[in-house]
Amino acid sequence: MGDGRYIDIPGSATHELPPLLVHGAQEGTPLSEVVGMAAGIVEAEDILGYVPVDENLLEQRKYDLALNLAEQYLRLMAHWQWGDSILEWIRQCEITFESSDSLRRFLHPDVWPHAGRSSFVNLLMEKSVPTHGVGVENAVGLRLTFRQPPPIDCFSNQFLFYLNSTLTTTAYRTWAHLAQDASALFPPDRFHFQVVELPSA
Repeated sequence: MGDGRYIDIPGSATHELPPLLVHGAQEGTPLSEVVGMAAGIVEAEDILGYVPVDENLLEQRKYDLALNLAEQYLRLMAHWQWGDSILEWIRQCEITFESSDSLRRFLHPDVWPHAGRSSFVNLLMEKSVPTHGVGVENAVGLRLTFRQPPPIDCFSNQFLFYLNSTLTTTAYRTWAHLAQDASALFPPDRFHFQVVELPSA
């Protein structure tokens, strides 16, 4: 490519990486139950403040807010699932790199997940992998923050509405900037892989 941002990989062959297997959200709590749990957040945090005394209007506003919180939570879980899938893909890519004489030297042995592995995340973004609205950096940042997908009652309404994207972006960027060589990007034209979206379990 001739771009100084990319590492110089010997030869001209295209390297085949393992497929990125994106696991769909696990079948679990039905939406009605998630909305019910979100309604508990609405009640506990008293986020409606002063509302008209019309009981029907009050209940409708509570329901709408709970539904919105539930949708935010399910979107957050979709990001977590993508982040988990990406970290697993990076592990598989490490195995591929270790088995290749021309690629092995580009892996730095360190505590998993080493910040240098953010080069794989950059590769995903440069290859314009279709993510259906999931931000790759946010997804990995969320997975770096939470080892397991947390239940909705772990979150405040403020986190679900406003803070999660800021927190996850900060988590990802802090991790990625720990890399020893921030310019060690993989040239996208030298790698090929498929993205396979698996059905929910």
